[in-house]
Amino acid sequence: MRTNIVIDDELMAAAMKAGGFTTKKDAVEEGLRLLARRAAYQNLRALRGKLHWGLDGDWTVPEEDDTAAVREPRAAYRRKPARKARK
Repeated sequence: MRTNIVIDDELMAAAMKAGGFTTKKDAVEEGLRLLARRAAYQNLRALRGKLHWGLDGDWTVPEEDDTAAVREPRAAYRRKPARKARK
C-alpha cells in the first residue's frame, strides 16, 4: 500500500540506526511488524491461566469433555513403494 506520512526526522534516524536499516521503508515496516507482534503477544498473555497443558495421557485420542479443543484433519500422505534391493 502506498501512503504518504510525516515522520519526525530524529525518530526515523534513531530507528534506522537502532535496527541497522538502510531504507526508511524497511524501518517503518519493521516497526509495524513489531506493533502487530506485540498485540498478538498481549492477546496470548490475556489467556494466562485459561489454557491447561499436560504431558499425561494419549494426545491422539480426544478427551470426552474436551469440547473446546481444536481438531485438525489428518494429512493424507501417500506412501511410496519400497525400492527393490540391488544385487
